[in-house]
Amino acid sequence: MDVGMMMVFASYGWDNIGDDQVWDEEIRLARLAADSGFDVLWSAEHHFFDYSFCPDNLQLMTYSCRAVPECGSRHRGGHRALARPAARRRAGGGAGLDLLCKGRLRLGLGRGLARREFAAFRGTMDESRERFDEAAPMIVEALRTGFIEGEGKHYRQPRIELRPRPQYDFAGRIYAVASSEDSVEAAARLGAHMVMFSDRPWHMRAPAIQRNRELHQKFHGRTAPSMMITDFCICGPNLAEAEEHARKYMGKFVESNFHHYEFLGEHFNTVKGYDAYVQKAAIARQGGLEGAVAGFMQAAIWGPPDRILRELEARRGVIGEFELNTAFRFGGVPFELNTAFRFGGVPFELAEQSLKLFATEFCRS
Repeated sequence: MDVGMMMVFASYGWDNIGDDQVWDEEIRLARLAADSGFDVLWSAEHHFFDYSFCPDNLQLMTYSCRAVPECGSRHRGGHRALARPAARRRAGGGAGLDLLCKGRLRLGLGRGLARREFAAFRGTMDESRERFDEAAPMIVEALRTGFIEGEGKHYRQPRIELRPRPQYDFAGRIYAVASSEDSVEAAARLGAHMVMFSDRPWHMRAPAIQRNRELHQKFHGRTAPSMMITDFCICGPNLAEAEEHARKYMGKFVESNFHHYEFLGEHFNTVKGYDAYVQKAAIARQGGLEGAVAGFMQAAIWGPPDRILRELEARRGVIGEFELNTAFRFGGVPFELNTAFRFGGVPFELAEQSLKLFATEFCRS
């Protein structure tokens, strides 16, 4: 199984912790993952808020491909980006970074979900489907042919050659985040590895995963590439202690998720193409934070390695083969407060221990 590590860059719930420390410690985990046999390092793109802040992950991965030790020839940088910025910049930047890492970049695309991030860019979620469906194929085609062009509603680009010219075949290295029906289809049209987050029980996701595979076969006449799951992991030698940590810190992450994406609100009912999140928001309002945390823990991986292995095998039985992209640090360090209910996210030391134990069992040495 292909295993990656996800860099989150979050400080939700932290107290008196600077952004420089968040970045420094995330990069330390990335170095450790590279040395421990992980296949790929990933980072999502987010802007402005402590939920997650990596505004330019092409820049980050350019640094990482030089500064982070390589795990032999298999080590890759994964870049999950929003397709909102100018497509020509994404294509050109991707081609340049792929030269630096000798054809090992995995390029991920997504349209974004947080209303507050759209608003900060003076954009609207109502346009996100149209914009993604224009920009993403332009980027993928440009990396394939070396030329970018478009005549759509949002991106009108006369045909022009990318420089530096793409030197490596990107086939099999395109990923697309998908949850809603429209995004599941868009990932299939792109011929991309579909990416989902481990945030709800997998039997709920199985129909969408199967639909993506059927659509990929329809559009391209071949079997869909393996999907990738972005997971959240607490790995420890003691079951009871790992469960306590998982409930505590995954609970804090779910809280940050509720807050950043406004899942307790009803705005998903009024924007186009976010049907999966209408359902998720309804579940969130009905079950509240406690119910959401319970569902999250059913989907995520935690516990000693033998329990995690059983959970991964059970997941494979439901949805088939998949790549795994694992986050070990979601949030920051605990508050120094005399209450059991006020805390931040995973402390660096716990994330480090969790990553090391996970790597001994699931990563190639």
